[in-house]
Amino acid sequence: MMSNHKIVDTHAHICDPLFDADRAEVLRRAAAAGVSAVIAVGENISDARKNIELAEAHSILRPAAGLYPTTLDPAQADEMLAFIRSERSKLVAIGEVGLDFWIVKEDAGKEIQRDIFKGFIALSKELDLPLNVHSRSAGRHAVALLLESGAARVQMHAFDGKASAALPAAEAGYFFSIPPSVVRSRQKQKLVKNLPLSSILVETDSPVLGPDPNERNEPANIKVSVKAIAELKNVSEEQVIEAVTTNTARLYGDLEFRGGMDSH
Repeated sequence: MMSNHKIVDTHAHICDPLFDADRAEVLRRAAAAGVSAVIAVGENISDARKNIELAEAHSILRPAAGLYPTTLDPAQADEMLAFIRSERSKLVAIGEVGLDFWIVKEDAGKEIQRDIFKGFIALSKELDLPLNVHSRSAGRHAVALLLESGAARVQMHAFDGKASAALPAAEAGYFFSIPPSVVRSRQKQKLVKNLPLSSILVETDSPVLGPDPNERNEPANIKVSVKAIAELKNVSEEQVIEAVTTNTARLYGDLEFRGGMDSH
């Protein structure tokens, strides 16, 4: 990227088996594209453990731990809460966690989902860790729950709701991360147009939500998000990089890489 700023991919599933064959190559390409750090999110306890191991091997990675919202199991949620508590010093975020009303349509399931999410919100406040939030077909509901629970450090990842549902969250200081799929999503384009630049982060959600739905997405594609945001906001890519870098630091603090860009 044409910048001294180093950009952070704030949400990627780098532990996904789709990266097992060439993960080091993928991370080298990310570094070459100007990525200084990748927040490695997870969906369960094995992802969380793998993310911590991978971060020890690849200095570009920052591990997160979370329970995917379609896992309606309070016992697994309790196990994850305990894990996050015990590994607090190694983690940069709780994620991904949240609500998913696209898959979970029954009221009873939604209630369990809400209870589990509330547990993660409370832990986020207790440990002062940002929440990396999934809210598919539940954007308005997730925002309402976060606001009423007093969540302070929040990233809404790949938000699929209306821009009007996002604005109260932006006003509360929450951030919205934009994936490369913005180039093919009218909804994401509207979201970018309506949100202030001060509320925007970038993510890839690798290996999904890439510019081409039929190809594996990877963190180097973060530049696709940057370019699209610049065009939609009618500002330079430089300004977008500067804004998202500032915003990422506001939410996550210092994510500076440990000992350079090696991905050995």
